[in-house]
Amino acid sequence: MAHDAGDLDANYAGAFDGRLPFGQRPALLLVDLVEAYLQPGSPLYAGIEAALASAVRITAAARAAGLPVIFTNVEYQPGGADGGVFYRKVPALKVFEKGSPLGAFPAVLSPQAGDVVITKRYASAFFATHLAATLTAMGVDTVLICGTSTSGCIRATALDACQHGFLPFVVADACGDRHPAPHQANLFDLQAKYAEVVSEVQALALIAPQP
Repeated sequence: MAHDAGDLDANYAGAFDGRLPFGQRPALLLVDLVEAYLQPGSPLYAGIEAALASAVRITAAARAAGLPVIFTNVEYQPGGADGGVFYRKVPALKVFEKGSPLGAFPAVLSPQAGDVVITKRYASAFFATHLAATLTAMGVDTVLICGTSTSGCIRATALDACQHGFLPFVVADACGDRHPAPHQANLFDLQAKYAEVVSEVQALALIAPQP
């Protein structure tokens, strides 16, 4: 039997309303906050300025609290030989070929000394990278996830965090997408099945050192 949108929460209640605790050793994971999504002339421009501003504030709080800060970016060989099916499916990924200025981090949110940078080629920050091993070596049990796009790399990364045994906390205000519909739909689904979706205010409270 089909259900209309009006009873969406009721439909999920009892099956997908569990909660995850915030862990003891969190890290901040900033997914693909690079110029390709921020420059209006880019084919991947997503209008995520508000999400970037939120991520800047959260990063400042994370640094002040001494949390590990991890950035991801995307880079391909010229021609995309190492991009596989993903590169073939999404022609706009050519903006991430090595040397492209669109692959750079913005000045307002760039890695600092001591941060980790993970270069990936697929949607998830975990797939075919050393992210899981790095988090494990750091003793991290929780990842606060910010970045773009909510329906793509954020969803894939949060799902893989769950599947690798890390508690995923997706910061809704610090994530962005090309359109609000996939953004909201994916946040709903992540909260229902794989992660905790929190606001910037909630994230800042979780990051703040406890008395």
